[in-house]
Amino acid sequence: MTTTARSDFSLSDEEVASFHKNGYIGPLTIYTPEEMDEMWKAVRRESLDRTHAAYPEVDKGVGAPNIFNYDRHLDVDLLARHACNRRIVERVASLLGPDLLCWRSEFFPKYPGDEGTDWHQADTFANASGKPQLLWPGETEDNFGAGTLTVWTAFTDSTKENGCLQIIPGTHRQMNYDETKRMDFDESRINSEVKDGVPRGFFGYDYRQLQHDPDWKPNEEDAVSLVMERGQCVIFLSTLMHASLPNISTGKKYRMGFATRYVPTKVQIYPGTDHIEEYGGSISLEKWSAFLVSGRDEYGHNKISDKTLRGTPIHEA
Repeated sequence: MTTTARSDFSLSDEEVASFHKNGYIGPLTIYTPEEMDEMWKAVRRESLDRTHAAYPEVDKGVGAPNIFNYDRHLDVDLLARHACNRRIVERVASLLGPDLLCWRSEFFPKYPGDEGTDWHQADTFANASGKPQLLWPGETEDNFGAGTLTVWTAFTDSTKENGCLQIIPGTHRQMNYDETKRMDFDESRINSEVKDGVPRGFFGYDYRQLQHDPDWKPNEEDAVSLVMERGQCVIFLSTLMHASLPNISTGKKYRMGFATRYVPTKVQIYPGTDHIEEYGGSISLEKWSAFLVSGRDEYGHNKISDKTLRGTPIHEA
């Protein structure tokens, strides 16, 4: 890890040690509930306009809406500001160093009646297409293991009833899945899977197809349910075993999470590909770009966004 100067929101040595032991830290408060309510109301309104979205159209596939909502930070200023929020970025820099890219963001809604998300880990994010989306220095398509840092922010209250995140601490040290294998997409799986008595699926895939050992099961007795108030976040390694509960709430108690994913500038993003192929859909990367949220890019591996707010580079605004 690159040593960085202490700042207002840097993690302490104890917090860094806890993160490396457990694979996550949080919940952390980024906004007050009132601030989050105001921001989410504005984001909902602004995100309806897809004129400048990175993915204005979907090429094909019934599962395409899952990738359709990627990277709205590239066209919605409030989400760009969120991705660069010092309360987030300075903590991420404590773990990854000062030169940081946000390479993806995505909404994670869960409405009443929606199934939970099955246990999974992600390293290169090749789990759907078979093509790595991330390569760290020294890694190849057959040799990897660093993953990405995900910051999952609760845009609404996240409870056990409406489908909060779950993690299994310490499981980031061993990958239980082989991302060089392929999963078969089947729309009929959505909201129809029950595993060990819990409605859980993976957006039309069966993540168990990637297991090294087909008979292995995660130890759910060690699972932690991450109940969060709106405006709070959790930072975790993508290689940490994580899942979510089903939304069994009544009425209109939906859960909305927003994930921003970070890597150092030395990481290659989408190497050797010009599209994303996931969830039965395919979208072009022509309008995609990585987003410099801190420091400098001295590597030139990736297309970097020139997005500004009132003429100021976004990570300096």
